[in-house]
Amino acid sequence: MKLTAQHFTAVDKRFASVETFIPYLNKYLEVYGINTWQRLSAFLAQIAWESDWFRTTKEYATGAAYEGRKDLGNINKGDGVKFKGRGLIQLTGRSNYRDFTNWYCSTDFETYPEFIEKPELAVLASIFYWDKHNLNQYADKLQFDEITRIINGGTNHAAERKETWLKTLEICKQIINS
Repeated sequence: MKLTAQHFTAVDKRFASVETFIPYLNKYLEVYGINTWQRLSAFLAQIAWESDWFRTTKEYATGAAYEGRKDLGNINKGDGVKFKGRGLIQLTGRSNYRDFTNWYCSTDFETYPEFIEKPELAVLASIFYWDKHNLNQYADKLQFDEITRIINGGTNHAAERKETWLKTLEICKQIINS
């Protein structure tokens, strides 16, 4: 499996700066089991929306809305802003940053949350979140709406995400079968 910029632009012309991430996607997706057309299409559609088509690895909002969210592990004053969404999937909250630190075993992302904005770590944080929530099981059953609920915590842009996913399905079949 080898992704190219042409695969992304065949899905949607809005993809920006995708070239920066392709080497890391190619390096890690198969290793971590995002290796079928069902899984790949769901993963790519979700990270496209979460990263504003690969334009950002840091949430545009301040993160103040996450202040005091114990479900995210934000227990200290300032945690909402410090642990706002980062990575292609917008990893959010102190608990997720701590869990990513334990999974990655190399960098303390609670101390250095901004490191997740770097392209390779943005990809790995997204794969980590995908794996942590066992999203392959939903992708295998084509339960895209459930994946959206788990990642987004709701249904923000659900119709647009699904439209992107439907476009990725055929491209991903070609990628996997080539």
